[in-house]
Amino acid sequence: MAVNAKMVKELREKTGAGMMDCKKALTETDGDMDKAVEWLREKGISKAAKKADRIAAEGSASIEISGNTAVLFEVNCETDFVTKNDQFKELLKDLGQHLVSQKPATVEEALEQKLNGEGQLLSDYITERVAKIGEKISLRRFVIKEKTDNDAFGAYLHMGGNIGVLTVLEGSTDESAAKDVAMHVAAVNPRYVSRDAIPQEEADKEREMLKTQAMNEGKPENIVEKMVEGRLNKFFEEICLLEQSFVKDPDQKVKQFVASAGGQITGFDRFEVGEGMEKREENFADEVMNQVKK
Repeated sequence: MAVNAKMVKELREKTGAGMMDCKKALTETDGDMDKAVEWLREKGISKAAKKADRIAAEGSASIEISGNTAVLFEVNCETDFVTKNDQFKELLKDLGQHLVSQKPATVEEALEQKLNGEGQLLSDYITERVAKIGEKISLRRFVIKEKTDNDAFGAYLHMGGNIGVLTVLEGSTDESAAKDVAMHVAAVNPRYVSRDAIPQEEADKEREMLKTQAMNEGKPENIVEKMVEGRLNKFFEEICLLEQSFVKDPDQKVKQFVASAGGQITGFDRFEVGEGMEKREENFADEVMNQVKK
């Protein structure tokens, strides 16, 4: 019996399995829907569907660099145990290589691409790994950076991938300096590169708040403005990368360190695993027992 797109769609909705897996199941069972469902169950592929509604806020940030292209990405799973699994590490490597070679614009686009340009769809590949590893796994986000031969990537993973930072040191090939800046970003978590990057609305709001504080302190009106500007400068130093004291040498600002390396930093990307996501409320003992049961 010929397998058509409508049949594949129906099987995907029933099982949550990947498109190529559904097509293969229907082909192997001569288009019999019930037998195709059983075929997927026997292969362990449909198990992935049962995990779709689980909370996956653990995981790892990872970085892959190929020539003048680099990608920082986050892959989520349910427990931090899985991040130490060799299969999970292999998954990270495969995803990183795919992203730097295929350069998709969005996660949705990436999932519909063939793995490294050939073979199965990336979404199907992840589904297979879910069945093998036994936890919900998802590619959450990524950012792709490009550089020239005269620049250097700053790549840093903290605590095995709990935090990942990627930046480009432009105009310098000093990879060590670029990495040091990435380490600083991981540790201090600046919000902006420089003062120029701060939205005017945010700066004005902070200025008004500081002015109100000064007035409430009973300061003379003729010195309030000077106080506000001084405190505003301190605020900028706290949130702007280039204005911050460099973690490896607090006697100099990051902008001074970058200048000494002969380059400039115009942006950075910092991923902290699970930030902004719902976290599981489960104690450590329960987590261990859940792993033992699998």
